[in-house]
Amino acid sequence: MIGDWLDIGPVDQIAPGHARTLPVRGGEEIAVFRTLNSEFHAIVNQCPHKQGPLSQGIVHGGVVTCPLHGWNISLKTGEALGDDEGCVPVIPLRVDAGRIYLLRSAVIGKRATAA
Repeated sequence: MIGDWLDIGPVDQIAPGHARTLPVRGGEEIAVFRTLNSEFHAIVNQCPHKQGPLSQGIVHGGVVTCPLHGWNISLKTGEALGDDEGCVPVIPLRVDAGRIYLLRSAVIGKRATAA
């Protein structure tokens, strides 16, 4: 049902290997990533370490490296990788007919949870 999903725009608004942010009134900013393989992921835009802006990090594979202290965060699970510990909430996302959709209930009304 399309009403359960928020249309946030066309896939071509995000270049491969980059991210865009989505401000959420009354909530945490969301970062939407496109990997070099054109896979899309959405997570809360705060590193679990020092709340660095993950959208400004380097995307490699299915991972983003925080620009502040180099923590690697899985875009799929939100989990910190390696010896680092912590997790960032993941926002359910789907792509349909060249458009990106986020699960409405994860964005509006209640806080997202890690997968």
